[in-house]
Amino acid sequence: MRTPAALRPGPGRRRPEWAGRNYVLLTAAAVVTNLGTHGALIAAAFAVLESGGDGGDVGLVAAARTLPLVLFLLVGGAIADRLPRHRVMVAANALNCASQAVFAALVLTGNAQLWQMMLLTALCGTGQAFFSPAAEGMLMAGVSGEQANRAFALFRMAVNGAAIGGAALGGAMIAALGPGWVLAIDAAAFAAAGALRAFLDVGHIAERAPGGGLLSDLREGWKEFVSRPWLWSIVAQFSVVVAVIGAAESVYGPLVAQDSLGGARPWGLALAAFGAGTLGGALLMMRWKPRRMLLVGTLCVFPLALPSAALAVPLPVGGLAVAMFVSGVTIEVFGVAWMTALHQEIPEDKLSRVAAYDWFGSTAMLPLSTALAGPAADLFGRSEALWGSAALIVLVTALVLLVPDVRNLTRSTKEVSSGAVPTTGSGPSADAEGPAERLG
Repeated sequence: MRTPAALRPGPGRRRPEWAGRNYVLLTAAAVVTNLGTHGALIAAAFAVLESGGDGGDVGLVAAARTLPLVLFLLVGGAIADRLPRHRVMVAANALNCASQAVFAALVLTGNAQLWQMMLLTALCGTGQAFFSPAAEGMLMAGVSGEQANRAFALFRMAVNGAAIGGAALGGAMIAALGPGWVLAIDAAAFAAAGALRAFLDVGHIAERAPGGGLLSDLREGWKEFVSRPWLWSIVAQFSVVVAVIGAAESVYGPLVAQDSLGGARPWGLALAAFGAGTLGGALLMMRWKPRRMLLVGTLCVFPLALPSAALAVPLPVGGLAVAMFVSGVTIEVFGVAWMTALHQEIPEDKLSRVAAYDWFGSTAMLPLSTALAGPAADLFGRSEALWGSAALIVLVTALVLLVPDVRNLTRSTKEVSSGAVPTTGSGPSADAEGPAERLG
């Protein structure tokens, strides 16, 4: 297969020959948003606590972010298969920038009220609902099929490195300056990322033929989704996994940190350890290509129970950091395996719609779990709620291993056409790649 001229190395070019202009721009944009967003998620929780809120209020703000994400994902996926995807991405970044800027201003002036924080985080979730399906397929559009695994792993290494710095720096800045400045930095990061994505070259992407209407497009995407047992079963698994981990990390984690670990700085370091683990997992997957990719990936979901268990004890910061690091390594192995399966199995022209059902299923229970996290801790006890979260992760992961396609789907030895791999970004950021990224 001939390499397109745009991807051949020119004089003095140091990047890999398969890393074209769009790959570099998308990677840079995702790094920028990860630096801002991983600190901002910590900042939002501590902004609520510093305004006099409790664990239930933290859960309500977290739920306000995820509810519109669930509500608008399917529409966002259908729109992304109709409109130029890069324009949808830039518009979503602009909305995220504006909402975070207003959030920062309210916190810095000391005027933030609970309903305002819920509204502004809901706008952020709305932006993510339209961004995430649109982002699918853009990253790998210029990468040859045989290099897809390496290109995705290298992208994840850059993004996860930014996540480490963003979480650690965000925690330190919250302790030193307060959460408002971290939210302001996140707004600036969204502005910068949107500007980078505005320069994407989409001339080589063929125009998609108009479909039969929004509902018709959604039905077609649903048929594509339910026809693959490995796809819908893992998405169903992650609807539970993401829900319980979202409650643990958005609500219980900051509360445990405040009560037992010393506040925002150690919690930021624990999240940075998770980021370091994902970086290690990406390095591993640069070289390792497991044949039964979904079997290996699903086995790597079991260690995601470790952080909830560590918070339930609670372990000191060092022990929590180890648990976070191990879970980071293993979820990255799953993430690359998941992306490889999608790259291999899903037609490009249906990718955004399938991705929307993927995102919808994976996040459907997240608003409920974060909203109920505080009341559940009051009813059963925080430690008991965290142990229950760990047990649920183990149970649903064991159940999904009963699906034959999950155990038996193998990596193709044939070259896969480029452009079918969903792009990614950060866990709770705007750049997520699949069920694994709903966790951050």
